[in-house]
Amino acid sequence: MSFGGFGQSANAPMSEINMVPLIDVMLVLLVIFIVTAPLLTHAVKIDLPKASSEVNPTQRENVQLAIAANGDIHWNGELVTRSALEPRFAEAARSPLQPELHIRADRTAEYGNVAQVMSMAARAGLTRIGFVTDPTLEQR
Repeated sequence: MSFGGFGQSANAPMSEINMVPLIDVMLVLLVIFIVTAPLLTHAVKIDLPKASSEVNPTQRENVQLAIAANGDIHWNGELVTRSALEPRFAEAARSPLQPELHIRADRTAEYGNVAQVMSMAARAGLTRIGFVTDPTLEQR
């Protein structure tokens, strides 16, 4: 059922590629891309409200607890022993506005030391315990 064979016999195969369907598909795709491209880059310009805030004056005080790699413990920069920690934790837990305990543990500190300090704080009644990390250091 080939219509393109004027000088050829009816049984000879057609040796030309029909380009019309390929061109039709390409034109449809071109129209689709022309229509959808502006929709992908569409942005709505809005004026966001400006707000200013002040520091909350009733902010909790915090206790900086540093645990060094060799096991030394520093309470707000002051070197303390493990036996002196329990009374300090109890005193902090009894205060009306309970402080937050910020633990700064050395990267190479033993996990057992950190866990013992955390359990002493929890036994004393401190409920706000958090770890302080340095996000600027690269992982090695």
